[in-house]
Amino acid sequence: MSEPDVINLGAGPIRFGQSFVHSEAFKVLFQEGMELIEETAAYLDGPGREDSRLMARELSVVYASESMRLTTRLMQIASWLLLQRAVAEGEITPDQAHEEKNRVRLSAQDTPTTVGEFDALPPRLQELVGLATRLHARIIHLERLISEPQAAPEPIAANPVSAQLGLLERAFGSHT
Repeated sequence: MSEPDVINLGAGPIRFGQSFVHSEAFKVLFQEGMELIEETAAYLDGPGREDSRLMARELSVVYASESMRLTTRLMQIASWLLLQRAVAEGEITPDQAHEEKNRVRLSAQDTPTTVGEFDALPPRLQELVGLATRLHARIIHLERLISEPQAAPEPIAANPVSAQLGLLERAFGSHT
């Protein structure tokens, strides 16, 4: 196989989003996100209810606020992951996915919870909030990479040595 068979100079850049949604890394991210959603739902519907009942009233308000923020963050994650999977499977086009993404925005969430209040929450809720926050940040980063307009490739500059050789050949003729 020769170099021109391997390198197609006229093909242009490969868009990160198009390649990422078809990658093994996306499948792993999708699985991670869906498992976190299931784990969180199981906790909030089971042991989390019991944890919240045993708390002082002031702390139960913090628990409710943090669990609502967690649920919102996970809904954003699920929406993004499902849109990307739909693009990967050809169910929708990237343009359609972009229109849908405008309806459910990935946004950083400020939290009025103090460190002391957060530390008083059940350890499992703290863990789930941390996992969801990190996953959410990764997805926001990936979304920026996918959505950024791709810069036009730099034109391939002519080889100056080759240009000079061409001038010499025209002036003196080829010696081959």
